[in-house]
Amino acid sequence: MSDMITADLVDLDLSADTKEAAARALAERMVAQGRVTDLDGFLADVAAREAQMPTGLDGGIGIPHCRSEHVTEPTLAFGRSAAGVDFGAADGPADLIFLIAAPAGADDAHLTILSSLARQLMNAEFTDALRSVGDASAAAALIRGEEPTGAGGVSGGVSEGVPENASEGAEDSVAVSAAASAETATGSSDEGSDEPGRPFRIVAVTSCPTGIAHTYMAAEALEHAGREAGVEVAVETQGSAGFTRLDPAVIEAADGVIFAHDVPVREKDRFAGKPTVDTGVKAAINRPAELIGEVRGKAARGEVTAAGSAGSGGASPVERGGGAGEGYGTKLRVWLMSGVSYMVPFVAAGGLLIALGFAIGGYEINKAPSVMDHFVWSQADSWAALLFQIGGVAFAFLVPVLAGYIAYGMADRPGLVPGFVGGSIALTINAGFLGGLAAGLISGAVVMAIQRVRIPAALRGIMPVVVIPLISSAVVGFLMFVVIGKPIASAQKAMTDWLSDLSGANAILLGALLGLMMCFDLGGPVNKVAYAFATAGIAVSDPSDSAMKIMAAVMAAGMVPPLAMALATTVRSKLFNAAERENGKAAWVLGASFISEGAIPFAAADPLRVIPSSMVGGAVTGALSMAFGATLRAPHGGIFVVPLIGNPLLYLVAIAAGVCVTTALVIVLKGLRKPAPGAAAPGPGGADPSASAPGAKQPVAA
Repeated sequence: MSDMITADLVDLDLSADTKEAAARALAERMVAQGRVTDLDGFLADVAAREAQMPTGLDGGIGIPHCRSEHVTEPTLAFGRSAAGVDFGAADGPADLIFLIAAPAGADDAHLTILSSLARQLMNAEFTDALRSVGDASAAAALIRGEEPTGAGGVSGGVSEGVPENASEGAEDSVAVSAAASAETATGSSDEGSDEPGRPFRIVAVTSCPTGIAHTYMAAEALEHAGREAGVEVAVETQGSAGFTRLDPAVIEAADGVIFAHDVPVREKDRFAGKPTVDTGVKAAINRPAELIGEVRGKAARGEVTAAGSAGSGGASPVERGGGAGEGYGTKLRVWLMSGVSYMVPFVAAGGLLIALGFAIGGYEINKAPSVMDHFVWSQADSWAALLFQIGGVAFAFLVPVLAGYIAYGMADRPGLVPGFVGGSIALTINAGFLGGLAAGLISGAVVMAIQRVRIPAALRGIMPVVVIPLISSAVVGFLMFVVIGKPIASAQKAMTDWLSDLSGANAILLGALLGLMMCFDLGGPVNKVAYAFATAGIAVSDPSDSAMKIMAAVMAAGMVPPLAMALATTVRSKLFNAAERENGKAAWVLGASFISEGAIPFAAADPLRVIPSSMVGGAVTGALSMAFGATLRAPHGGIFVVPLIGNPLLYLVAIAAGVCVTTALVIVLKGLRKPAPGAAAPGPGGADPSASAPGAKQPVAA
């Protein structure tokens, strides 16, 4: 245990000015001690973890961490920065930086030690002592929980409270704050509880992608906030050391539930039927008191989570409507991304079926009679008509699904019915894509307003099944048909007419803009906006020429980043490490298939070079595609739908031009980089394990 951090793994005068440089400086100490075998490989794993969620915490703390096959034993390195290093925390740079390295198969006892450190970071006395400690040996002793000589004697480091037997390590994954007893529960502390006079009881689950740091810091923050509020908090930490399930009796007696997670909660059904707050793990670290107040408010209003809703365990931040305290802009982005994420599979399936119909039966197949009335098994045209008509049915779901899942992102399952109803009305009144956006936002807002009304206990059982769907659908239907439907339909028509009139320089500039958006975050929110804009234009039986040009430009630009990374790893392999060269081989196929995810490993490792280069190449391709007048009726498929592209040869030229531009820029920028101070020059497999790619990536091939 005491070997996890030594004086050689402490830097009290860390001079790094970026999080990448800070991680490298501390990782080099691990390499020197034989704790890490491959510096670049380990830093790539750190960057990949950082891409999932920034590791900066309020209070001046940065905790970059990861599991890695390049780590020989669980290790902790500590750096103190006078200037501070930005790790993405809301309150500014971090001056206390802990690099946590865990082997891919670390045992429970070691992971429990690391979790104990995470809990100690929520202790102000511990962090104050680290800021004032005078030498590396004392700092290492302080972190280990030993009495540091001449450093003020603050105990409580990583070894404190760790079970001697490794098999007991997982017991740390249930932590109960019971400081609030019935005697201390005064004022409103029993609000929402079944028994007047006893404290309010909360059960919580915390988890993060790595399960080493944030999981346990969130638990500690909730427990501390519970003690201050006179609330009993029992936390189940679903971390890397496994988890011990909360006693069913504890869950049964709870008055509310808090899920603070960035990975799915395991066995979520256990918590169904109670007032629930569902948010990200960092919200529990930064705003635990607000979350406790929110769940108590829901309990007071009688808001409970249905069994089916709780069982959806895979809810991700995109599916959640934003945590309490987040800005409206952040919440709006999350809600819209929820709708778009669920819409895209309908776009891909329906669009490809329509494309196959056109490929087999020609463009006149859209005038074929219904296959219910006329279908000849031996005729290719009948099969073409069948594929086209199935695709058309799938496309008809686009706007209702968009609206329904925007409402779902805002209000959970109760938002689905009014959202789908509003989206269908948007189609009926020709309000299109804009109408779907409005219907989804209105539906979610209406349901959220209804949920705030205090309902008698006798009626709560029928609220989610009868009352909320009935009232919300009626309100949304009235607003869409009578109040806002016509103006939105007029705006949709005006936008369609504007697109139809685009020509010359305006069309080229639009192509460049869409290309920039497609390559900015490789499937993130900006990319999805461009993709949804393009697919909405062709989601009709007879799309305009301008809409098909836009779809062609968007798909071409989206193919550029992975193809360029594949080419770069081929022509200048020495600029990339072994893992990136392997990823480059897969990127050929992914890029050709219009799956932008193929470039993410490269952007995660080196965003400052890869992302700008990709954007320039994407803009070139988008502009050239529009200039060449290339058109596309299919929303997906890459080179496999080239027969459906208007001006296919020039279209491929546009893609090749963008790929060459991006490849050249990446090679030049990587060739100009300078090694970090003290770092060895990259060898044949060297690479710059730079920062993470901005934004969480959704599994959408766009």
